[in-house]
Amino acid sequence: MALSLVRNPKWKARRGPVVLCILDGVGYSRYPEGDAVQQANMVHFKRLEQECPMIRLKAHGTAVGLPGDGDMGNSEVGHNAMGAGRIFDQGAKLVQNALTSGSLYEGETWQKTVQNVKENKGTLHFIGLISDGNVHSHWNHLKMMLEQAKKEGVARVCVHGLTDGRDVSERSALDYFQPLEDFLAELGQDGHFDGRIASGGGRMVLTMDRYEADWTMVERGWQTHVLGRGRQFSSACEAIRTLYDETGKTDQNLDPFVVAENGKPVGAIQDGDSVLLFNFRGDRAIEISRAFDEAEFAEFDRVCVPKVFYAGIIEYDGDLHVPKNYLISPPAIDRTIGEYLADMGVSQFVISETQKYGHVTYFFNGNRSGKFSENETYQEIPSDRISFEQGPEMKVDLITDAVVGAIESGKYQFIRLNYANGDMVGHTGDFRATICALEKVDEGLGRLLAAVEKAGGVLLTTADHGNADEMYEIDKKTGALNKNKVKTSHTLNPVPFIVFDPENGNEYGLHLREGLGIGSVASTCLHFLGYLSPGDYLPSIIELR
Repeated sequence: MALSLVRNPKWKARRGPVVLCILDGVGYSRYPEGDAVQQANMVHFKRLEQECPMIRLKAHGTAVGLPGDGDMGNSEVGHNAMGAGRIFDQGAKLVQNALTSGSLYEGETWQKTVQNVKENKGTLHFIGLISDGNVHSHWNHLKMMLEQAKKEGVARVCVHGLTDGRDVSERSALDYFQPLEDFLAELGQDGHFDGRIASGGGRMVLTMDRYEADWTMVERGWQTHVLGRGRQFSSACEAIRTLYDETGKTDQNLDPFVVAENGKPVGAIQDGDSVLLFNFRGDRAIEISRAFDEAEFAEFDRVCVPKVFYAGIIEYDGDLHVPKNYLISPPAIDRTIGEYLADMGVSQFVISETQKYGHVTYFFNGNRSGKFSENETYQEIPSDRISFEQGPEMKVDLITDAVVGAIESGKYQFIRLNYANGDMVGHTGDFRATICALEKVDEGLGRLLAAVEKAGGVLLTTADHGNADEMYEIDKKTGALNKNKVKTSHTLNPVPFIVFDPENGNEYGLHLREGLGIGSVASTCLHFLGYLSPGDYLPSIIELR
């Protein structure tokens, strides 16, 4: 049954399109010294702030469906919220609730995971990001499942841990891996449980590729975790310390390592084992899941494919059903703004480069692959396969060229785009490169402003979460900025929402409601398109006079 919207009789239609411009990773910090957004010479963005209606929106914690307001927002939940117009409990909260209630262990997939290794006297392998960033994973979830596995009689467990340095401090891996090694040793004190960390490496080097940007990352993960091939160390902590000393790299870029005894890897995956991926965020979990699940697989040579029971902690792609087995269902997001507009025949143009293409399409559409109708045009600009501080301009020019062309064509009523620079370069921790990235984004923004004004359209500028706004760590005890400690993670800061509407007939005003978050972006876009938002959507930011 097609969705429908009611026209707003008070709205005066504009000549041109409504353009939603998402400045990924751009927020507002209390600390100007560490704020690349404030430090950058963003002349167009700052003119918008000064001359146009503007408010600040929440983009973290409960405002985007995360467990608590100490949880950083991220691109996945941010685009979910903006596209859905409502707040759904997200992966972190769903997993935490399922573990706490015990319902996860009662499910068929967990029971099969455990039963398989017990029947085959095999090993239960956990793969995932080891940190408390709570963006892709939380190590507390892993520890809870390790305890339960032992309780249910699993005798041997191997953890294949990816070092973070992106959602947490850039060199904090030992703060997690050393306690995890101790935790596993404590579980094995009675002699009935053998648990160890078997392999690892940096999240931006192996296993966690997304949007098929670089399958060699997944191949390195397969070689390391599954085949046990790589540089050997006596323990994960020894590997991390050695790689720190030898390479000077931060956690996200650490080389792959394998833990071995007498020259033999302790955790190569074998027939009869079970493998559980405990990352709950989908974008960087799909490819490694495909490598385990697909019989006909051509992305790289897997060399050997052990017969295992593989599962993810959550279903990462509901349309493609990846993985085949999962412990809990993802949030069921329906009736997104994209679907409403498609059913109403509104023409849409959607674009980003590879690193954020899935966010502005798949996540914005409620974790749905593909288009809703033929009225939509999606365009992906391939991202460069380099470290982003080496090319901070990324694909701003090509994205802007395409959007300006779409505006000038007159074919589209709603256009949405994502500039990835503030987030992807911000994650590198390179302050100077982030400044360059933001100034390039601002250059693109200036071109959009000119095109929108000429067409008589509306430009809505916002962000999915903060990142580039806080490039140094904040001391949790004193609240002071520590300029000696680089920050590479997202922030808890609010994000902008700015309205550029040159043909405004003064029929609306902007005001900030208490607790307003980026989930209100959907209703606001609908209002500018001339529709009333659905009754269960979060309220629009604009208020008609």
